[in-house]
Amino acid sequence: MPLRLIFMGTPDFSVPCLSELIGAGHDVACVYTQPPRAAGRGQKARLSPVHAFAEQAGIPVATPPTLKDAGEQRGFAGTSADVAVVVAYGLILPKDILQAPTHGCLNLHASLLPRWRGAAPIQRAIMAGDAETGVMVMRMEEGLDTGPVCLSDQVSIGADETAGELHDRLAQLGADLMVRALAALERDSLDCKAQDKDGVTYAAKIEKAEARLDWHRPAAEVHNTVRGLSPFPGAWFELNVNGKTERIKALRCSVAGGDGLPGTVLDDALTVACANGAVQLTHLQRAGKKPMTAAEFLRGVPVERGTTLHRP
Repeated sequence: MPLRLIFMGTPDFSVPCLSELIGAGHDVACVYTQPPRAAGRGQKARLSPVHAFAEQAGIPVATPPTLKDAGEQRGFAGTSADVAVVVAYGLILPKDILQAPTHGCLNLHASLLPRWRGAAPIQRAIMAGDAETGVMVMRMEEGLDTGPVCLSDQVSIGADETAGELHDRLAQLGADLMVRALAALERDSLDCKAQDKDGVTYAAKIEKAEARLDWHRPAAEVHNTVRGLSPFPGAWFELNVNGKTERIKALRCSVAGGDGLPGTVLDDALTVACANGAVQLTHLQRAGKKPMTAAEFLRGVPVERGTTLHRP
């Protein structure tokens, strides 16, 4: 028998899961998502991806700024949901919310817990040079991603895979996993086991300062930073373009041979020396422009061999 559920999510990552749950025949009583945010040049209020999808599907949408309000908690409990499915929602769930559905709240998390609990597990896994990651369905409790794990799927991370590419793979994999988890819940066979106490790491939110490339780090670390922050927020460096300092995003690169002072351009193909080795920048983006290959970039912005891209 299909479950009556509340879905709680906000970004693009959450949409495939909501779509798959609808397709599986579950009764989505309400979708909770973050309120519309000002975005773009006109700073117009923009619906979250989950909000837009839910409206198209004809599902009621709630956008409370907090769930600590007693009235909001009564409204949440009033849906009489069997379970709440949480996928990158963005708000902390108080105890009364966690306990309101008959079967509590199930969370889809994009890492192999207990590694990379927290806000940015996909980016952190790549930036750390991890060779594998995955998705897990866990039963939520009051701690940060500390709940028992019910189901998991593991994947390898490609040597040059970006956070955007991994994000899309894990979003679909996670959607399928959550459908399986709810099917098990319907059969009363969803078995959840406590996380290991060893190997706990935290995926802190990406800070702006981290996105600036530091050529004084080894080439492998620079490479992982570039792909871990691509396409958003984008690792960047500064370059003098027609007498003006311009911020350039590096969207892709590869580890290359070569030696020189860190930040020095070593050839005519945007190979940049690092503390140990070098990286060749292969895809870039100027402010207000579309992403382009290094060859396209160099046709518009010639960068001579010997140019320095020092980090202050």
